[in-house]
Amino acid sequence: MGEAGREEYKIQSFDAETQQLLKTALKDPGAVDLEKVANVIVDHSLQDRVFSKEAGRMCYAIIQAESKQAGQSVFRRGLLNRLQQEYQTREQLRARSLQGWVCYVTFICNIFDYLRVNNMPMMALVNPVYDCLFRLAQPDSLNEEEEVDCLVLQLHRVGEQLEKMNGQRMDELFVLIRDGFLLPTGLSSLAQLLLLEIIEFRAAGWKTTAAAHKYYYSEVSD
Repeated sequence: MGEAGREEYKIQSFDAETQQLLKTALKDPGAVDLEKVANVIVDHSLQDRVFSKEAGRMCYAIIQAESKQAGQSVFRRGLLNRLQQEYQTREQLRARSLQGWVCYVTFICNIFDYLRVNNMPMMALVNPVYDCLFRLAQPDSLNEEEEVDCLVLQLHRVGEQLEKMNGQRMDELFVLIRDGFLLPTGLSSLAQLLLLEIIEFRAAGWKTTAAAHKYYYSEVSD
């Protein structure tokens, strides 16, 4: 099954007209308005947490299809422009909807994970992704379990890649995380546990030992 085929199952949460638009974008990208497609995917990602976690694969499939068919990057430009717009108003987004903000961070990290230029992550996304993670590591965010969970999940997913792109910023981020863990001001026990787990995860070279996994995740499930 090709990339397009693998993506079709993710389209079921859209209305019939949008499903058709996305299916066409995956199979015949030249036949649709790819800027509109980019906006549809970003809009849905900001509303649907499950979709935001996996939309990067769909975006990658559309980019590959467009490049193969026409040698162009209209969709990628539209996608990055829209991500930039949302990035510039991220504080307003967070104030308006914590879930929308968490979905945005999840989505941009997912895009960073999938999109490649010469088999390397896109440099244009490195600092925006870092900035989002730094925001999640601020004291007011660490008091929100939803944001702590997002921070830790994204570091599990893209932390190692980010550190390779800019190790100094990762050091600075983990100073914030350690401060948040060591100087708790109302942190929940779950938030403290998650922060300690990600500190140890990075210290072990972005790996979890079997013993650590059993300890942390049995605690989380409890």
